Amino acid sequence: MRLLSTLRWGVALGVVAYFASASPAGAQSGPPAPQQPDAQVGFQRKTQLSPQEQLTEAQRRVTRMTAQSGAIRKQLQTARQARDVVKTLCLNDKLSQIDVATRAATERAGSLRSAVTRNDAEAANHEYTVLAVLAQRSEQLGSEAGQCVGEESAFVGDTQVKTTIDPNVAPELAQIPTFPSIPLTTPPPCVSCTR
Repeated sequence: MRLLSTLRWGVALGVVAYFASASPAGAQSGPPAPQQPDAQVGFQRKTQLSPQEQLTEAQRRVTRMTAQSGAIRKQLQTARQARDVVKTLCLNDKLSQIDVATRAATERAGSLRSAVTRNDAEAANHEYTVLAVLAQRSEQLGSEAGQCVGEESAFVGDTQVKTTIDPNVAPELAQIPTFPSIPLTTPPPCVSCTR
Protein backbone atom coordinates (compact mmCIF):
# COMPACT_ATOMS: atom_id res chain seq x y z
CA MET A 1 0.00 0.00 0.00
CA ARG A 2 2.80 2.41 0.92
CA LEU A 3 4.74 1.41 -2.18
CA LEU A 4 1.73 2.20 -4.35
CA SER A 5 1.37 5.60 -2.69
CA THR A 6 5.09 6.30 -3.22
CA LEU A 7 4.83 5.32 -6.87
CA ARG A 8 1.86 7.66 -7.33
CA TRP A 9 3.86 10.51 -5.81
CA GLY A 10 6.79 9.71 -8.09
CA VAL A 11 4.64 9.76 -11.20
CA ALA A 12 2.90 12.97 -10.10
CA LEU A 13 6.21 14.69 -9.41
CA GLY A 14 7.59 13.51 -12.75
CA VAL A 15 4.62 14.99 -14.59
CA VAL A 16 4.95 18.27 -12.69
CA ALA A 17 8.68 18.42 -13.40
CA TYR A 18 8.09 17.73 -17.09
CA PHE A 19 5.53 20.48 -17.45
CA ALA A 20 7.51 22.88 -15.28
CA SER A 21 10.53 22.52 -17.55
CA ALA A 22 8.52 23.04 -20.76
CA SER A 23 8.79 26.58 -22.05
CA PRO A 24 5.54 28.48 -22.54
CA ALA A 25 6.95 30.15 -25.67
CA GLY A 26 7.22 26.78 -27.44
CA ALA A 27 3.52 26.14 -26.86
CA GLN A 28 2.45 29.05 -29.05
CA SER A 29 1.77 28.46 -32.70
CA GLY A 30 1.77 31.24 -35.21
CA PRO A 31 3.00 34.82 -34.90
CA PRO A 32 2.94 36.52 -31.51
CA ALA A 33 0.02 38.81 -30.76
CA PRO A 34 0.69 42.53 -31.19
CA GLN A 35 1.26 44.46 -27.97
CA GLN A 36 -1.11 47.27 -27.12
CA PRO A 37 0.68 50.17 -25.49
CA ASP A 38 -2.46 51.42 -23.68
CA ALA A 39 -3.30 48.09 -22.00
CA GLN A 40 -2.88 48.03 -18.25
CA VAL A 41 -2.26 44.98 -16.17
CA GLY A 42 -3.96 44.85 -12.79
CA PHE A 43 -1.25 42.74 -11.21
CA GLN A 44 2.34 41.79 -11.76
CA ARG A 45 3.53 38.23 -11.46
CA LYS A 46 7.06 37.64 -10.35
CA THR A 47 8.44 35.16 -12.83
CA GLN A 48 11.30 33.80 -10.81
CA LEU A 49 12.59 34.02 -7.28
CA SER A 50 16.23 34.61 -6.57
CA PRO A 51 18.12 31.62 -5.15
CA GLN A 52 18.13 33.10 -1.65
CA GLU A 53 14.39 33.82 -1.86
CA GLN A 54 13.83 30.22 -2.97
CA LEU A 55 15.77 28.95 0.06
CA THR A 56 13.80 31.18 2.42
CA GLU A 57 10.46 30.20 0.89
CA ALA A 58 11.41 26.51 0.88
CA GLN A 59 12.25 26.63 4.59
CA ARG A 60 8.97 28.43 5.33
CA ARG A 61 7.00 25.77 3.45
CA VAL A 62 8.76 22.88 5.17
CA THR A 63 8.11 24.52 8.55
CA ARG A 64 4.42 24.92 7.63
CA MET A 65 4.21 21.27 6.58
CA THR A 66 5.79 20.15 9.86
CA ALA A 67 3.34 22.28 11.85
CA GLN A 68 0.42 20.77 9.92
CA SER A 69 1.69 17.30 10.66
CA GLY A 70 1.87 18.14 14.37
CA ALA A 71 -1.69 19.50 14.41
CA ILE A 72 -3.06 16.38 12.72
CA ARG A 73 -1.05 14.20 15.12
CA LYS A 74 -2.80 15.93 18.07
CA GLN A 75 -6.20 15.34 16.46
CA LEU A 76 -5.27 11.69 15.97
CA GLN A 77 -4.32 11.32 19.64
CA THR A 78 -7.67 12.81 20.67
CA ALA A 79 -9.55 10.46 18.34
CA ARG A 80 -7.62 7.47 19.73
CA GLN A 81 -8.39 8.48 23.31
CA ALA A 82 -12.08 8.76 22.41
CA ARG A 83 -11.83 5.31 20.75
CA ASP A 84 -13.29 6.76 17.58
CA VAL A 85 -12.25 4.16 15.03
CA VAL A 86 -13.59 5.94 11.95
CA LYS A 87 -11.90 9.26 12.67
CA THR A 88 -8.70 7.51 13.77
CA LEU A 89 -8.42 5.67 10.44
CA CYS A 90 -9.10 8.82 8.42
CA LEU A 91 -6.63 10.98 10.36
CA ASN A 92 -3.98 8.24 10.35
CA ASP A 93 -4.17 8.04 6.55
CA LYS A 94 -3.87 11.82 6.13
CA LEU A 95 -1.03 11.99 8.65
CA SER A 96 1.03 9.31 6.92
CA GLN A 97 0.58 11.04 3.55
CA ILE A 98 1.63 14.41 5.01
CA ASP A 99 4.64 12.79 6.69
CA VAL A 100 5.75 11.33 3.35
CA ALA A 101 5.33 14.71 1.66
CA THR A 102 7.22 16.45 4.47
CA ARG A 103 10.15 14.02 4.26
CA ALA A 104 10.29 14.47 0.48
CA ALA A 105 10.11 18.26 0.84
CA THR A 106 12.92 18.22 3.41
CA GLU A 107 15.08 16.23 0.98
CA ARG A 108 14.20 18.65 -1.82
CA ALA A 109 15.13 21.61 0.40
CA GLY A 110 18.55 20.02 0.94
CA SER A 111 18.95 19.51 -2.81
CA LEU A 112 17.88 23.12 -3.37
CA ARG A 113 20.51 24.29 -0.88
CA SER A 114 23.16 22.27 -2.74
CA ALA A 115 22.07 23.65 -6.12
CA VAL A 116 22.22 27.22 -4.81
CA THR A 117 25.69 26.57 -3.40
CA ARG A 118 26.83 25.27 -6.82
CA ASN A 119 25.15 28.26 -8.56
CA ASP A 120 23.06 25.82 -10.64
CA ALA A 121 19.95 27.91 -11.32
CA GLU A 122 18.21 25.25 -13.44
CA ALA A 123 18.53 22.55 -10.76
CA ALA A 124 17.48 25.05 -8.07
CA ASN A 125 14.35 25.98 -10.01
CA HIS A 126 13.49 22.31 -10.50
CA GLU A 127 13.93 21.46 -6.81
CA TYR A 128 11.92 24.50 -5.76
CA THR A 129 9.08 23.64 -8.17
CA VAL A 130 8.83 20.09 -6.84
CA LEU A 131 8.93 21.37 -3.25
CA ALA A 132 6.12 23.84 -4.04
CA VAL A 133 3.95 20.99 -5.39
CA LEU A 134 4.61 18.95 -2.25
CA ALA A 135 3.62 21.92 -0.09
CA GLN A 136 0.37 22.34 -2.04
CA ARG A 137 -0.41 18.63 -1.59
CA SER A 138 0.25 18.99 2.12
CA GLU A 139 -2.18 21.91 2.34
CA GLN A 140 -4.82 19.83 0.55
CA LEU A 141 -4.28 16.91 2.92
CA GLY A 142 -4.54 19.27 5.89
CA SER A 143 -7.94 20.50 4.76
CA GLU A 144 -9.06 16.90 4.09
CA ALA A 145 -7.99 15.95 7.61
CA GLY A 146 -10.20 18.73 8.94
CA GLN A 147 -13.13 17.04 7.24
CA CYS A 148 -12.58 13.61 8.81
CA VAL A 149 -15.88 12.64 10.40
CA GLY A 150 -15.99 10.45 13.47
CA GLU A 151 -18.56 8.08 14.86
CA GLU A 152 -20.17 10.68 17.10
CA SER A 153 -21.07 12.78 14.06
CA ALA A 154 -22.39 9.87 12.09
CA PHE A 155 -24.82 8.70 14.80
CA VAL A 156 -26.86 11.44 16.43
CA GLY A 157 -28.41 9.35 19.19
CA ASP A 158 -30.00 6.09 20.24
CA THR A 159 -32.99 4.93 18.26
CA GLN A 160 -36.25 4.83 20.18
CA VAL A 161 -39.44 3.10 19.07
CA LYS A 162 -42.75 4.33 20.45
CA THR A 163 -45.89 2.24 19.93
CA THR A 164 -49.30 3.86 20.21
CA ILE A 165 -52.50 1.79 20.40
CA ASP A 166 -55.71 3.49 19.40
CA PRO A 167 -57.92 3.57 22.54
CA ASN A 168 -61.08 3.57 20.42
CA VAL A 169 -60.48 -0.01 19.28
CA ALA A 170 -61.70 -2.50 21.87
CA PRO A 171 -59.44 -5.53 22.34
CA GLU A 172 -62.32 -7.97 21.69
CA LEU A 173 -63.22 -6.20 18.44
CA ALA A 174 -59.71 -6.22 17.14
CA GLN A 175 -59.23 -8.74 14.42
CA ILE A 176 -56.43 -11.05 15.28
CA PRO A 177 -55.42 -13.21 12.37
CA THR A 178 -55.99 -16.88 12.93
CA PHE A 179 -54.21 -19.71 11.29
CA PRO A 180 -55.91 -22.92 10.21
CA SER A 181 -55.42 -25.66 12.71
CA ILE A 182 -53.55 -28.74 11.71
CA PRO A 183 -55.12 -31.93 13.03
CA LEU A 184 -52.78 -33.95 15.15
CA THR A 185 -52.32 -37.45 13.88
CA THR A 186 -50.02 -40.21 14.79
CA PRO A 187 -46.92 -40.43 12.65
CA PRO A 188 -46.79 -43.21 10.08
CA PRO A 189 -44.98 -46.39 11.08
CA CYS A 190 -41.29 -46.56 10.39
CA VAL A 191 -40.56 -48.70 7.35
CA SER A 192 -36.79 -48.89 7.46
CA CYS A 193 -36.21 -48.61 11.16
CA THR A 194 -34.07 -51.18 12.92
CA ARG A 195 -34.49 -51.91 16.51
